[in-house]
Amino acid sequence: MPENTFICNPIDLPYRYQDFGRGPFRAVFRESADPSIVRFRDRFFLFGSMSGGFFHSEDLASWEFVRVPELPVGDYAPDVREIDGALVVTASRRAGSCPILRSRDPLLEPFTVVAQSGFAHYDPNVFEDHDGRRYLYWGCSNHEPVRGVEMDADFQPIGEQVDLITGAPQVRGWERPGESNVVPQPSTLKEKLSARLFGTHSQTPYIEGPWMTAHRGTYYLQYAAPGTEYNVYADGYYTGPTPLGPFEYSPASPFSSKPGGFITGAGHGSTFQDAHGNWWHAATMRISVNHHFERRIGLFPAGFDDEGVLFCNQEFGDYPLRLADGPVDPWTGFSTGWMLQSYGASATASSSAVGHEPGLATDEDVRTWWAAGSAGTSEVLTLDLTSVRTVHAIQVNLADHDLTSYKPRRPLHDPEEAPGAFRSVTTEDRPAVYVLEVSPDGEHWTTVFDGRETPTDAPHRLVRLDAGTPTRFVRLTGLSTPWGSPFAVSGLRAFGTDDREAPHEVVPDVARTNALEALVSWPHDESRDGVIVRYGAHPDRLYHSWQVWGEDRLVLPTLNEGCAYFVAIDAYNAGGVTRGPAVPVPSPPS
Repeated sequence: MPENTFICNPIDLPYRYQDFGRGPFRAVFRESADPSIVRFRDRFFLFGSMSGGFFHSEDLASWEFVRVPELPVGDYAPDVREIDGALVVTASRRAGSCPILRSRDPLLEPFTVVAQSGFAHYDPNVFEDHDGRRYLYWGCSNHEPVRGVEMDADFQPIGEQVDLITGAPQVRGWERPGESNVVPQPSTLKEKLSARLFGTHSQTPYIEGPWMTAHRGTYYLQYAAPGTEYNVYADGYYTGPTPLGPFEYSPASPFSSKPGGFITGAGHGSTFQDAHGNWWHAATMRISVNHHFERRIGLFPAGFDDEGVLFCNQEFGDYPLRLADGPVDPWTGFSTGWMLQSYGASATASSSAVGHEPGLATDEDVRTWWAAGSAGTSEVLTLDLTSVRTVHAIQVNLADHDLTSYKPRRPLHDPEEAPGAFRSVTTEDRPAVYVLEVSPDGEHWTTVFDGRETPTDAPHRLVRLDAGTPTRFVRLTGLSTPWGSPFAVSGLRAFGTDDREAPHEVVPDVARTNALEALVSWPHDESRDGVIVRYGAHPDRLYHSWQVWGEDRLVLPTLNEGCAYFVAIDAYNAGGVTRGPAVPVPSPPS
């Protein structure tokens, strides 16, 4: 990977627009999810839901899209693996047989159908073991298990299907459905209809998205729960001695979980290595405002410790990462040292829609956004950081604001869709064009990005300021938008350094309120912006984290029954991070 290459979650891809539903239930929004990534021929290949093709990259930072007509644009959870020197792809079907496609050189030759699975499967994952034997895993349900079966060289089942994973939310707090694992209750007519049609507001978790990784003779069967629309969407795992088990649940689950921060969710993904042997986990991140399938893709450093525990580093999981040009420690080797400088910054705008004021672009929540008060051009959003900071990068996150009022309605019978289809996907790019400027004093401005010169579709662009630029003011001017909709920004995020002192050390108060939850609290301190609550089974292995902005307590609802935990609090502000000591979590009341 080249030096000084950076990424920042959510990964910046030209996510396709969906036109979903009819009448009052119509929603237009970007989406891709369920990322399947493999490294093949010195290049990474990424397949995601609702893409109609794949992305490829040499460095995990710059991705190029390739349309694949053989792959329906509306496929969910397309799976890709290298099998016998070729890329093999299959995707989800609720009925009928699922095609299996192959290409030995996807950049030069098409994918061709080489087999039919002979049965329907959803959220599939194909795995080839070291001995050449092949397996298929699948499952996406709140009442059926994840299953597996061995496949022959022609991708036909050998023997019987095996039930592998079922949910157990009564003993695994993180599997309970709902925002922050509070079981949801649909209240409005729209929510009740959505629950009936799409399975939202389920009282039982969806167990889905399997992915198999073999490491040092152990087979790690990963899976997602409890639902893609929740902040606690996460990946856990089981381990076994063979690809079909028997499997044992790992109490280190969920190993991929990002319930707090600017963008949340880290479930239904894939685990892979780069050229240097560094492990990564790709996962689904949620917005779920315009529709519960409004989602993005995230990339996180991962690894296995010396006891074989699989983990992800998701501390500050939506801050920039510096990609390494060699093997590095996943906890320290990708860090830039940059802190967020724009949290709660004073924000003004040329105009604002009701309920979408400028401050919503600096509140560190992708689910809220500033939107211009009109669909005109040259709408401006300006931040005042209150003092001059050294800014190294700015992430511009665009929002899909009221697109149903601006995108032309699709015909009732789109010739590119199956009869009665409930959605379509806009396959052409619809880039927003804007100009980004910075200033140390509000009078002398420097243009750091001009979309008129780089007209690419980048809804989560990370703009690098090469040497670090003294900045107090950030100005973003929208020039054009998809379908002439209002310019909208969910996060204008400046990263860099400030000369203020890092906050004081924090020692938490912790009470385990029941088998699945703990209440963590800490003293109020105006010198900090927020905290990272780290927790895990050992004081030196606090692999789980939850980022909290501006609060002094957290109900930690993701614990496994019967497991001991330790908790630490890391306090942070624009000046830095102060790590806190680990304290044991008391036993729950009997």
